[in-house]
Amino acid sequence: MKVVFAMDSMKGSLSSLECGNAAAEGLLRAIPDAEYDIRPLADGGEGTVQAVTMGCNGVFEDITVTGPLGDKIDARYGIINEPTKTAIIEIAAAAGLTLIPDIDRDPIKTTTYGVGEMINDAINKGCRNFIIGLGGSATNDAGIGMLQALGAKFYDEHEQPITGDGGFLTGGDLEFIRSISAESFNPLLHECRFRVACDVNNPLYGPNGASHIFGPQKGLFESEIELMDSWMSDFAELTTQILGLEIDPDYPGCGAAGGLGFTFKYYLGSELESGNKIVIEETGLKKYISQADIVVTGEGCLDAQTAMGKAPIGIGHIAKVFGKPVIALVGSVSPGFDGETLPDVDAYFPIIRRPSTLEESMDPETARINISSTCEQIFNLINTAAFHDINSGKEDNNDEKESN
Repeated sequence: MKVVFAMDSMKGSLSSLECGNAAAEGLLRAIPDAEYDIRPLADGGEGTVQAVTMGCNGVFEDITVTGPLGDKIDARYGIINEPTKTAIIEIAAAAGLTLIPDIDRDPIKTTTYGVGEMINDAINKGCRNFIIGLGGSATNDAGIGMLQALGAKFYDEHEQPITGDGGFLTGGDLEFIRSISAESFNPLLHECRFRVACDVNNPLYGPNGASHIFGPQKGLFESEIELMDSWMSDFAELTTQILGLEIDPDYPGCGAAGGLGFTFKYYLGSELESGNKIVIEETGLKKYISQADIVVTGEGCLDAQTAMGKAPIGIGHIAKVFGKPVIALVGSVSPGFDGETLPDVDAYFPIIRRPSTLEESMDPETARINISSTCEQIFNLINTAAFHDINSGKEDNNDEKESN
């Protein structure tokens, strides 16, 4: 028997690979001679750098960049050297919400400058292909900080340079920009290709745009939402003039990461894609699934968003193309969740073994034991004589039908 484990991380608890390792422990207790592969999985958010870099035998790069509030912070990204030199970057490493205490969150004062510094560093190290994960940003600057770090120049209504109070542009500087020059852009950018993992469909501005939908969780006050939304609209109009392109600010994903989706698409010519799709393609997961007898996937919680393309859906669909049975291990199931929304998953199993608080359940060691023990019981059943007898009976019946 050969099993492929392709589990998303259980955020705040275990990484994708840690989940897979825990599940494999349970498999081997039930079936000691079983073969297995543990494949990393991520959706473009937290864990993407680790999943893709380790899944493709890459290396990690640790550098110092400008954080979302302008202080110097340590950030990590990955580089895959073969077959092409590709940088794997999570924008949250330089501009993430978790980098800022709740009391200091304010998208008018935060910047994506550090994201541009990470891209420059990767270019200087020979990377020309990029995979960018947009999840978890603390910013709403439409990417002007990143563009500034990449060499763009910004000017106000008096044609005076705008450089920002700390030497970097923030969301608040959007109000004053009247002209942009890309003449000083990193000249190697035109050689680069960006694949951007973007799993939200929000437009740049408007009722469903970046400021209205994501601004409050980043610290934007109600009175500031319409103001920042109007700045986003002005930036889109200016972009049309500067680039001379037909701009669609309503394009799905333009509002991701405070407008970074828009800027990656139009200023850097990026493709906005499903994060799961990118990770699955880059790590060659289809090949491993095609060679498996059983596929085990999973995530932290089954809820309404699961059916919109999260890990179990993507893995289940691929597995069914190859006719493989699919099992999902999950941390919890939301009330009212309908299992019929997982058409390509044969069965899902919550791993919680006893009543506990959320904090207790998310303890990494507890989660590891729960995954391992649940997986052990699943494969104990699969390995029972009764299970084999049932399958044997089905095969005999199929043989009889064929002979008739």
